[in-house]
Amino acid sequence: MASPLELTLVLLFAACVGVVLFRMLHLPPMLGYLSVGIVIGPHALGLAADSQRVQYLAEFGVVFLMFSIGIEFSLPKLKSMRRVVLGLGVSQVLGTLLVAVGLGALVNLFWSFSWQASVALGGALAMSSTAIVTKMLAERLELETEHGRNIMGVLLFQDLAVVPLLIVISALGGNSKALVLALSLAALKITGALALLLWIGQKLVGRWFHIVAARRSQELFMLNLLLLTLGLAYITEHLGLSMALGAFIAGMLIAETPFRHQVEDDIKPFRDVLLGLFFITTGMLLNPGIVLKQPLLVLLFFVGPLIVKFTLIAGLARLFGSPPGTAIRTGLGLAQAGEFGFVLLNLVIDRSLLDPSLSQAVLAGMLLSMLCAPFLIINADRIALRFVANEWMMQSLQMTKIATQSIKTSGHVIICGYGRCGQNLARMLEQEGIGYVALDLDPDRVMEAASSGETVVFGDAARREALVAAGIHRAAGIVVTYDSTPAALKVLAQVQALEPTLPVVVRTVDDTHIDDLIAAGATEVVPEIVEGSLMLASHALVLMGVPMRRVLRRVAQARNERYSLLRGYFHGLDDEDEGGEREQVRLQSVPLTLNAAAVGRTLGELRLDKLGVTVTAIRRHGIRGVEPVAETRLMAEDIVVLRGLPDKLVAAETRLRGHE
Repeated sequence: MASPLELTLVLLFAACVGVVLFRMLHLPPMLGYLSVGIVIGPHALGLAADSQRVQYLAEFGVVFLMFSIGIEFSLPKLKSMRRVVLGLGVSQVLGTLLVAVGLGALVNLFWSFSWQASVALGGALAMSSTAIVTKMLAERLELETEHGRNIMGVLLFQDLAVVPLLIVISALGGNSKALVLALSLAALKITGALALLLWIGQKLVGRWFHIVAARRSQELFMLNLLLLTLGLAYITEHLGLSMALGAFIAGMLIAETPFRHQVEDDIKPFRDVLLGLFFITTGMLLNPGIVLKQPLLVLLFFVGPLIVKFTLIAGLARLFGSPPGTAIRTGLGLAQAGEFGFVLLNLVIDRSLLDPSLSQAVLAGMLLSMLCAPFLIINADRIALRFVANEWMMQSLQMTKIATQSIKTSGHVIICGYGRCGQNLARMLEQEGIGYVALDLDPDRVMEAASSGETVVFGDAARREALVAAGIHRAAGIVVTYDSTPAALKVLAQVQALEPTLPVVVRTVDDTHIDDLIAAGATEVVPEIVEGSLMLASHALVLMGVPMRRVLRRVAQARNERYSLLRGYFHGLDDEDEGGEREQVRLQSVPLTLNAAAVGRTLGELRLDKLGVTVTAIRRHGIRGVEPVAETRLMAEDIVVLRGLPDKLVAAETRLRGHE
């Protein structure tokens, strides 16, 4: 038996290798975790045979994931989703159970297969993977889409349904009266726990976290965050519910406070590491030998539940009013098996309701379905377009709405993401008389902003069609305001394909991925941590008695070194020449008359760079082109924007104008 340290090292090494390989293949990391678990598990290489020692710890990955999802779902939003949770969610679980019982009765005509086994198996297969699906939807920015809400509503009900299903499976074959009593008691526990936690918690959590934050201790804040998350997880588990449900409630309570954004950043390291551990332990459950010995049976339990659940869920989604394309995406997102299904399946095995060899085939089929889940979600749009005749029309209507907003504008800015940052940018653009079109995936935010007259539409900026409809070919620039690097890279890829010369400004939290974003085509990357440090330094210098003009110059110098687009400034008469001001890089506009020497010549021919001057932009017929190439030929009435030292600018202006 390996020591805890040896086991930890094996898991860390295998996880690093697996994730690197799958990242190189442009595949989701969770597939790397699952594959690693299969390889090092007790049924393959046996490097981590003692999976029980890490399995309980790994479950905290799902706990922290559900906490993160809870932060995204405020109480008002959850109330607005009750139709999906209690309608589509209930129908999906009950429908899967009925289908399983019906198929079990059909199988029983040829082989012995009890109705108890059908119910137990149906309960296990009714579950979908909260961990995989929510992570994929979050990465693809689809949590707020219609199919994302459908999926999250069904997943939430599945978490609630685990408790009664555990009771039903435990009591199968026993006294029916005891079963009814146990189910009634569980219903009271669920109702009482949710009402108590939400009613009392909503009042206490906000006040308590204000007190904790006032102590100004990051360590104390983190301790309270972990205490709340794990404490509510413990309470719900102690009441016979799942730990994930308690964590979800904790997230919803935090979402009602001003600390939600800080909490998301603080909890992320715990969530990602433990969630990876959970996927590894899940992969360790699979016995590859069963796949080789009983391939047809494994294929049956792999493909069969996928098809049945997809058909059932897509049909129910249509019944509850979803468009065909949304129904297909909802079905594909929930067709796979789930982590709570393994909990139910283990109970089925303990109660000897299934033959051991059959239960292993079911387990293998469930794991294979989880392995293919990311591919189904990634290709959901293509599948919907292929099988839904009017999906092209539905998407065209959406693009038409975007185009309607942008058709009358040119030289505008496309704002990707209309959160606080995007809205502040829109206000400043309006004050300057610059048009904009904002794309956002939160339907509530879009509806509220659009009703107040703002130019914002529902659309995914990472989609080629949405950018075209927003007028990318007429736009003056694009600003990506959300701080997700993967999402920003998707937008940049589409911009490079459509308008590679269009300037794009990207917002990030820190400067970790600046090089990746610049390489992907970003004109400028603005890290919040840099701007925050500049403001902090400027306030500190003013408090220390440094003159305001000097403070502003220091900040300008720092920005000159960091941002290429802000290097230099246009000199005015009120600019002082103290402290080396004459040696500061400046910007200067040089209008070209008809008789200017530079008219008809290219920038390469003028060789201004040899003078130590850079041409940052050329304004022609009211249109400003940034960073023109050497082949650009100058015309009369052009305005050439130069950047350089004062004496160099004089020489460059002389070369441009000549003897007019």
